[in-house]
Amino acid sequence: MGRKTLLDGLLKGDLELKGLVFNIQRFSLHDGPGIRTTVFLKGCPLRCKWCSNPESINAHPEIMTFDVRCIGCGKCAQICPQKAITLKDGSRTVEWDKCNLCLECAKVCPAGGIEQVGKHMEVEEVVAEVEKDSIFYVNSGGGATFSGGEPLRQWEFVKEAAQLCKEKGIQTALDTSGYAPWEVMEQVLKHIDLVLYDIKQLDPLRHKEGTGVSNELILENAARTAARVRTWLRIPLIPGFNSSRAFIEEVAQLAKRLGVEKVSLLPYHEWGVAKYARLGRAYPNEGAKPLPEELVEELQETAQSRVLQVAVGA
Repeated sequence: MGRKTLLDGLLKGDLELKGLVFNIQRFSLHDGPGIRTTVFLKGCPLRCKWCSNPESINAHPEIMTFDVRCIGCGKCAQICPQKAITLKDGSRTVEWDKCNLCLECAKVCPAGGIEQVGKHMEVEEVVAEVEKDSIFYVNSGGGATFSGGEPLRQWEFVKEAAQLCKEKGIQTALDTSGYAPWEVMEQVLKHIDLVLYDIKQLDPLRHKEGTGVSNELILENAARTAARVRTWLRIPLIPGFNSSRAFIEEVAQLAKRLGVEKVSLLPYHEWGVAKYARLGRAYPNEGAKPLPEELVEELQETAQSRVLQVAVGA
């Protein structure tokens, strides 16, 4: 995706100040300093093969199924206009290729066996939820974190929400891939205290293989961001993709050049794998396994040898 196309996609049309939110997670301890409330927004231009939040990728509401909750009442099958849901012997099946995401099944399910993922919320509504935990932010040095997906896909909403948080004395953080036009990013950063900046690969070809996009814009924006805002680099450690000592040495050198405060190593996990089936999708990184603890420790030591503040999992 070219830069002009990316910018057009973000700026085109009349943008309503509503965000498409798929989760507001309270008491987050790994999305910045202190106790935080993380606002997760839908929509992402990257297609990372290991994504642990696949429900965040599409910029529209969708459904997730939870078979363990299904009580076999058949209401979803009765209301589905596409006849995409069938019930046999008390077991519900969804033919995903027929589903048009009308969401009617989620509305009538009495047990949460089918849920809608993604809700349009106003800026004031989201900030009101964040504000409920203000006492925890004051005592811990925490605040609000805007994450995704890629929160900059909804940049106007994030800008307004972050600005309102700041007006209420709430510290703000942005968890981003940096894959957005600088014209957009610059507007949001005016209201951000800390950026959690994802770096997945430094080699452009490898980056595109793993995420679907080049890293040229990402690296350019990383330098611009670190020069303006307190920044932490976050490195998802993906087996066979970026889990080598040589890569971590390169990232440590980059971190020193940028003058970032901290590097966070995020070991690969399988917590999100089950979500793909619930969305009717295949997991793109099938067969990947978590890295051995001793390797993660070795990579942490490698980064620390560059005199950096390095954390694992936070």
